[in-house]
Amino acid sequence: MDEVVDAIADPVRRHILTMLRDEPLSAGDIAQRFVISRPAISRHLRVLRESGLVRDELVGRRRIYRLDPGPLAPLTDWLAGLARADRWERHLDALETEIYRTRRERRGSGPAEHRREHTA
Repeated sequence: MDEVVDAIADPVRRHILTMLRDEPLSAGDIAQRFVISRPAISRHLRVLRESGLVRDELVGRRRIYRLDPGPLAPLTDWLAGLARADRWERHLDALETEIYRTRRERRGSGPAEHRREHTA
C-alpha cells in the first residue's frame, strides 16, 4: 500500500491515472498532454508501472498504458475504514444527544405527569 500511496502522491501521476481511467494511451499521447519533458513523463510512468497501477503493452513500436485499479483496493479499504469510524462516531454522538434530551424531558415532566402519559 505504501508504494501505491507514494505513486499517487504526485499530481502529475494522479493526472495520468485519471487520463488512463478513460482510455488506454500511448506514452507519446500522455506526454503530449503535459508541458514537462518526455523523459520526465517516462519516469512518472515507470513509478506507476512499478506500483502496479498501470500496465503497459508493446503494440508495434508504441507502448500502450492501461490503468489497473487493483492495487488501489487496500488503500480504498483503509480509507473506507477511516470514514466508517467517523460515521460511527457521529452516530454515537447523536445517540448521546438523544439520551440527554430524553433525560431532560423526563426530569421536566415530573413523576405524576410521566405516569399519566403512559396510562392514557
